[in-house]
Parts: sequence; structure tokens; C-alpha cells
Amino acid sequence: MNTQILSEDLFSKIITKEASISLIGLGYVGMPIAVAFARKINVIGFDISEEKVNLYKKGIDPTKEVGNEVIKNTKVEFTSNVEDLKKAKFHIVAVPTPVNADHTPDLRPIQGASRTLGKNLTKGSIVVYESTVYPGVTEDICVPILEQESGLKCGIDFKVGYSPERINPGDTVHRLETIIKVVSGMDEESLDIIAKVYELVVDAGVYKAESIKVAEAAKVIENSQRDINIAFMNELSIIFNKMGIDTKSVLKAAGTKWNFLNFSPGLVGGHCIGVDPYYLTYKAEQLGYRSQIILSGRRINDDMGKYVVENLVKSLIKSNISVADAKVAILGFTFKEDCPDTRNTRVIDMVEELKEYGITPLITDPVADSEEAYHEYGLTFNSMEEVRNMDAVILAVAHNEFMKLTDEEISSWFNPLNQNKVLLDIKGVLDRKTYENNEYKYWRL
Repeated sequence: MNTQILSEDLFSKIITKEASISLIGLGYVGMPIAVAFARKINVIGFDISEEKVNLYKKGIDPTKEVGNEVIKNTKVEFTSNVEDLKKAKFHIVAVPTPVNADHTPDLRPIQGASRTLGKNLTKGSIVVYESTVYPGVTEDICVPILEQESGLKCGIDFKVGYSPERINPGDTVHRLETIIKVVSGMDEESLDIIAKVYELVVDAGVYKAESIKVAEAAKVIENSQRDINIAFMNELSIIFNKMGIDTKSVLKAAGTKWNFLNFSPGLVGGHCIGVDPYYLTYKAEQLGYRSQIILSGRRINDDMGKYVVENLVKSLIKSNISVADAKVAILGFTFKEDCPDTRNTRVIDMVEELKEYGITPLITDPVADSEEAYHEYGLTFNSMEEVRNMDAVILAVAHNEFMKLTDEEISSWFNPLNQNKVLLDIKGVLDRKTYENNEYKYWRL
């Protein structure tokens, strides 16, 4: 087999803008990558959503990852026309990889992207996947689709690689440019070119993984590790609450030791930490191994919404407030602070659990994508002004806007006729001593 199928000057053509790269999937991960590369080389930004592409063309950043001004000035060629992919020789696939209701991997987005790309793939191209997958997906699932749709042969007509995304949505410090980029290729030739391309934008440098499967595995365990550590914190929170000990105070004391890991209890949502572990355990079960630690952590984290509501109900009862008639407000609905994304938010678990008690909460979130929330969950948000005469308030997401609230503003949310103001601080961002007095029934993880 002739493995030298790539033009020796492919990288040269990319940096001289004779050849373009494409970015397939313009979401929270793909769009910042496209913008970063467009500062140096020609980039085709493709997404199947015409609505999203049109927003980008108008200079609007619906993800709020880089901002409207950057989008207005970027040289990315935004398109939803699949034919435009034929103009590129280096393709980066950055589509979501969610899970199904039964927690099995939902590979439809990455399979669909592979079919679309395959139909427009040309000889001498490189395809790099960034989507989080279990080891083997790139070579065993994506490559056959590319071959079938293109009529080309991997290793002869085109080559593949894998470089896991590490972008942290809403994080202004840990960005594509500042995080070491793991790269891999099917052989030395593809690995060399892939590494050189990413080095154009990643100031922190690249790490060349031994194989595509090693790179896939490295990504999927990064978030599994975080998930397990947060699950441990959540379990500690449950234990310490039973003991009447403040978990945050315990962690602050333990954190004075140099090697204590800085994790906190909380709801675990988003597209990575709450999803990636299931990709690894799914593959493990296919090989005959039933995960113990990983799935135990997942069970704890998945049950935290229910646990929070149980404690809310206990607080209402202790405050002599009727549970069935209780007016409850939830502040924050996104999966993390200062990020508009509501997909896979675990705040929805609290909403559903409250409904089991006959409570339909008022939800307010000044950051969230309200259209997305309505489409995903059928929910309509309320304004902050409507948070009045509440029996209980759950501060669920630590948006900067919420952090600026004064004690007087927080007090104004509650029904003045109640003996206690029931306040749940999920993120533990408020000063406990300020609120843990006769007026407040304050609780946090």
C-alpha cells in the first residue's frame, strides 16, 4: 500500500492559503476553533443549521463564546451548503456526541457528519475528529462511512486523525490557544501534518499521542475523572448534611493540605462530564466488563437534583409552609455559569422532581438561550422582577449577574408573611453566616 498519499506540500498550501480547512459543526466547540484558525488560514465553517449560519453571517454569536464583535470581523466563510466542503483538504469534525435516554452513546450526529463529509471528500484529504467518543469510533465507525459515501479508500485516498476538544464553554482563561492539544494520526505522515496545523493556533503546543485510540481514550477519561471526583464530593455532602456539618467548611479545611484535590459538590450537567463516562462504560460492557467506580459515581451525580428537592421539601415543612401550595423560584437554568447553553442541564431534574410534589417552579435565567430551553424542555422563563412573594428560592447557577445581588434584593424575593425564608444555595456562593439566622432557612450542598 502506498502510504504517502498526501501532497508533500499540503501544509505549505494551507499556510499560504492555497488550500482551505473546513470546520464541521459550529457550536460551542467548533465555532471558536474556526475563528482561531481563520486568523491564520482559510477556513470554511459548515453547519447543517441554516439559522445558526445566518446568525454568524450577520455577526451574531449565539454561543457567546467569542462575542459578536469577533464574529463580525472573522474571515471564516460560514456556510450550510455541503458542496462548499469540496473546497477544503483538511477537515475538522466537531459535532456533539450525546447519550440516549438509556445512557447509551448517541452516535447519530457524528455518523451524519461523516456521511455529509464523505459525499464531498476529495483525494488527498485529511479528516480529524474532535468529538468525544469511546476508543475505536473514529476508525471502526467513522472511516467506513467516509469510505462508503466517498468511494475513496482510507490510507490510499485520504487519511484520518483524532484530536479531542478541550474547550471549556464560558471559560475565558482555558481556551483553545492556552490548552495543550492532544493530536493523533493513523500514521506518521498524517500525525506530522495534523500536529503542524494545530500548532498554528495552539500557543500551549501539541502532544502527539501514540495512536488514535489512545487519544480517544485520553479524552474520555479526562471528564470521567472529574465526574468521579465530583461524585465523591456529592457523597460527602450527603454524609455531612446528616451530621449537621457544613461541607464547604470541611473542604476549605482539608484544602490546606498541598495534595488535596479542589473539587466541590454540585449538579453535573453539560455535554462532557455528565456524558463522557457513559461512552467509556458502554464500550467496557461490550467487552464484558461492568464498570463499578465510574457507574457508581454517575448514579450519585444523576440523583443530586432529587436530593436537593427532598431537602427543599424538608425545609418547607420545618418552616410550616404547605408543600403543595408552595411558590418556588429557581435562579439559573443553564448547565454552568455564564454560558447560555441549556442542553443537558441537570437543573431540569429539580424542575421535574418539584412537579412530583405538585410544584411548578418559576424559573429565571438572564443568560440562558430561552428559545433553546423552550425547544428542549417546553419551558418559558420568567423575569427577575417576577421573583416576588416566594416561599422558597433555589440559587442553582452562579451567573455573575446573580453574584452582584445585594442582601436586600435577595430578601425582597420572599413572602414577608412567612416565618422563614427558605433559601437553597446549590453552588455554595453565599455567606452562610449572613443567611443562617432566624429569618432564613438556609441550606447548601
